[in-house]
Amino acid sequence: MMQSVKITTIAGFGRAEFRALGTGAVVVTTKPQRTAAAALEVCNEFAAIDAACSRFRSDSELESANRSAGRLMAIGPLLAEAVGAALRAAELTDGAVDPTVGIAMTVNGYDRDFSEVHPSGPSAKPLPAGGWQRVRLDRRWGLLQVPAGVALDLGATAKALAADRSAARVHDAIGAGVLVSLGGDIAVAGPVPAGGWNIRVTDWHASSTTAPGQTVRIDHGGLATSTTTIRRWDCGTTPMHHIVDPGSGRPADVVWRTVSVHAGSCVDANTAATACIVKGQAAPDWLSLQQLAGRLVRPDGTVLLVAGWPEEVRAA
Repeated sequence: MMQSVKITTIAGFGRAEFRALGTGAVVVTTKPQRTAAAALEVCNEFAAIDAACSRFRSDSELESANRSAGRLMAIGPLLAEAVGAALRAAELTDGAVDPTVGIAMTVNGYDRDFSEVHPSGPSAKPLPAGGWQRVRLDRRWGLLQVPAGVALDLGATAKALAADRSAARVHDAIGAGVLVSLGGDIAVAGPVPAGGWNIRVTDWHASSTTAPGQTVRIDHGGLATSTTTIRRWDCGTTPMHHIVDPGSGRPADVVWRTVSVHAGSCVDANTAATACIVKGQAAPDWLSLQQLAGRLVRPDGTVLLVAGWPEEVRAA
């Protein structure tokens, strides 16, 4: 994996770029001479997350649990942490972010790594989520029970968890300030550059710095963006995107094309951003109630800033 990592030094920072978990990954450190070591730590963390949590690997722990037909399964601590984060997200969002949408995602045609998703036949009957309250997790003893007829999809939280864990892992390993971005889900740890980490918030994490969006700075926690504009495909003649409304089993109505949120962790930021897409018109009030700063973009490009999200800052 390290052979495919591109490492550069820019303005006193080390930067590593590579592909991981079906998306683009970026690692930036305040110690350029330790960038390769930082990238290795992140690659190892992502590999562990993939083996534990992937819905697209038949040998992952998650898929073993999804095939268990309701049996109680012994699982490792990483999957237990990931499922715990997903169930917490469901509780905090009143079920708007529900990990039991696995079968709904498959019915909608998202049944493999997104780079391999292709238009399918006639759109099948939608299948609502199986219900997160029915999942049983005992983290102390490492036990998980996925009900028969239910499949977990941890996509809404596992990628953000990977960013959080990787940032902490790099800081512990090399003592540097670090920013980890995985598909636009961003976590930071350690010493912060003067003024904070500059981040360009756009519809797509790989957009250029001149793309429509906003530059902000963060000095702690995580920032995540959920969007309906990028991971899109057709199921028969029905347009699809990857954020599912658990109540219907279909892609959420596009009230907001993109939502970005800053929170104390990348997991919490991603949970809130995804919930806002699902909640639609109710999202601004809900986000304000959570006291989380957010930037919501309507389909026509107009922007709503919520709960203290800052105005544009000049990039350093």
